Amino acid sequence: MGQVFHSAPRFAANDGVADAVAATLGARLLSAKEDHGELVFTVARDSIADALSLLRDRHEYQQLMEIAGVDYPDRAERFEVVYMLLSVTRNHRVIVKVSASETTPVPTITQLWPNAGWLEREVFDLYGVIFSGNADLRRILTDYGFEGHPFRKDFPLSGYVEVRYSEEDKRVVYEPIRLAQDLRQFDFMSPWEGAEYVLPGDEKAGDKA
Repeated sequence: MGQVFHSAPRFAANDGVADAVAATLGARLLSAKEDHGELVFTVARDSIADALSLLRDRHEYQQLMEIAGVDYPDRAERFEVVYMLLSVTRNHRVIVKVSASETTPVPTITQLWPNAGWLEREVFDLYGVIFSGNADLRRILTDYGFEGHPFRKDFPLSGYVEVRYSEEDKRVVYEPIRLAQDLRQFDFMSPWEGAEYVLPGDEKAGDKA
C-alpha cells in the first residue's frame, strides 16, 4: 500500500479522511497524496470499479463529477484516467486515478453512475482509452470518420484531414490536409515594419539616419 500524506492543518476537511479511505481500499490502493488541498488516490486499474463503489457506499462520495484523461507519452502506460468524486453530505471531494495504455482496457463504471457512459466516451474519443463493459463506446465530440485522438500529445495540431462543403458534390467531404507554402512562412515583423507606405512621422527617422 502506498504512503498516505496527511493534510496540512489548514485543510481540516481532509483530517483523517486519507487514513480512513486507505484502510477501506486496502490492497487496491497503490499510492495516496495531497495535492493542492485535494486528496489523490491511485488505485489498481482492474480494481477501479470496486474502489469507487466503496468510496460511494462507505464514505458518502455520492456524485461522479468528471472523468478526465491525461497523456504522458514517455510512460509505459501513457494514459491516466482521473475520476473526481463529490460528497454532498460532507462537502468534500477526492480524486482517484488509474493508469492505462492503448491496449489495456479500463473497466467501465457505468453500473455505478449512468453519467459515466458519456464521460468514458469523451476520454475514449479524445485519448483512445478503451473502457471494457461500456455498451456504447463510440465517439462523442469528433465527427464520424475522424482519424486519431486529438488530445494525445503526439497528435498534429493541423490534424490529418480537413472538412469542407463541396458545392460540386453538394455534401461535406473529407480531404487530406494540404498546407499552402505561404502558410509555412513566418514573418515576425510588426505591421509597422512590414508596411509598404510611409506613415506620418517616418521622414523624421530617415533624417536622423
